[in-house]
Amino acid sequence: MRKFLLSGLILGASLATFATEEKLIIVDEGSWQADNGRLSYFEDGRMISNEWFRETNGYKLGDNPCDIIAVKENLIAIAVRGSNLIQFINEKGEAIAAVEDLPNIRCMATDGRYIYVTSYAHECQTASGKLTFTKGYVAKIDTEGFSVVSACEVGYEPEGIALYNGHLFVANSGGYSFQEDHDYESTIYLLDPSEMKKTGEIETNRLNLYGRISQSGKYLCLNSAGNYYDVAGCGLVIDCEKALTNPGESFASIPYLATYNTTAKDNKFLAIGSEYSFTEGGYIYTCLTIDAPSVIESKGESGYSTSLPGTMAQDIEKMTSPYGIYMNPFTGMLYATDAGSYGSAGKLYQWSPDGKLIGEYPAYINPGWFLALRPDSYQDSVEAIEAGSEDSDTPVYDLFGRRVAAMEKGHIYIKGGRKIIL
Repeated sequence: MRKFLLSGLILGASLATFATEEKLIIVDEGSWQADNGRLSYFEDGRMISNEWFRETNGYKLGDNPCDIIAVKENLIAIAVRGSNLIQFINEKGEAIAAVEDLPNIRCMATDGRYIYVTSYAHECQTASGKLTFTKGYVAKIDTEGFSVVSACEVGYEPEGIALYNGHLFVANSGGYSFQEDHDYESTIYLLDPSEMKKTGEIETNRLNLYGRISQSGKYLCLNSAGNYYDVAGCGLVIDCEKALTNPGESFASIPYLATYNTTAKDNKFLAIGSEYSFTEGGYIYTCLTIDAPSVIESKGESGYSTSLPGTMAQDIEKMTSPYGIYMNPFTGMLYATDAGSYGSAGKLYQWSPDGKLIGEYPAYINPGWFLALRPDSYQDSVEAIEAGSEDSDTPVYDLFGRRVAAMEKGHIYIKGGRKIIL
């Protein structure tokens, strides 16, 4: 890999304190409608480049990238909202293909063949023709032909999306209610991805389900932003198994926002809540550790704490504008970003798995999305396992860093420090 080490970028501890195989892509959203979204690439305690995509491919990524996921081995998708496209790259950052004409897209999920992306827009051009919707939609994209093959209407301004046991969970926000003639949404739709049809609905009675969803096994963590005025936001936990049979008993809320969230190694969620206070005249940030089973069982009365591993919470409290949090599923290393003024360069922070601050590094404008790449030592460590061995106590993660309840044939997972194909 060609490396672009810029002088003065190492602000933290010496290289000896770093894990030797950290590889991390950071998506920098850039400024709204400025066409200056970027990818940063971090490796082994160094910010190699804050313009990785352009240096690799010779042209810009686009306007306001807003999500990144691993689709399958050596295929990565980036949702570029302002440019109305999904850009596909390999693990070297090389552009492979792009699917265009996807206006106002937000978040993605994948089953390893298809990508499912949420959109605020009302029209979707598919291989069979244009589809028109009253509300928002989810588009289904084939990664073999790189084309939109289908779409399904959901609620107004859909945001986070997750896939569990053959069901898509789509969080609707209604985020444009302040400027359009509709209310905030409070529902999570269940879709059949094979037919792209709605099969169920969870009425959470919590407004504005805004942001990305983290997934740990059968549990989801997402955020309710409220109405920014007289209805407070909160964090939400969903039990996907219960949602399939008893939607009304499948969720619980906690009295703190989970604006930015990630999956932890111990099956818990780590989150940073960002809430604007009219009384304080600024944002209030809360750090959270969320034990999903306990939250569900107690109906939100317990199972969470306003803490993070080690010194993470104290370090985040010193940031100007926390903007993202992430755990590397290969190594357990922890990361968060600070957007600062939102108009100038932000920072990436790194902690050890137990929360010891390792260093901070310059990023670009509004760094908020992450994807870890497999370390070099994983290249030759693919192992076949017998069906049923996933029932051991060793946690299993997919390539997005989400803990899974069971492995499915043909997919790639991380278990006990190994990359596994079932």
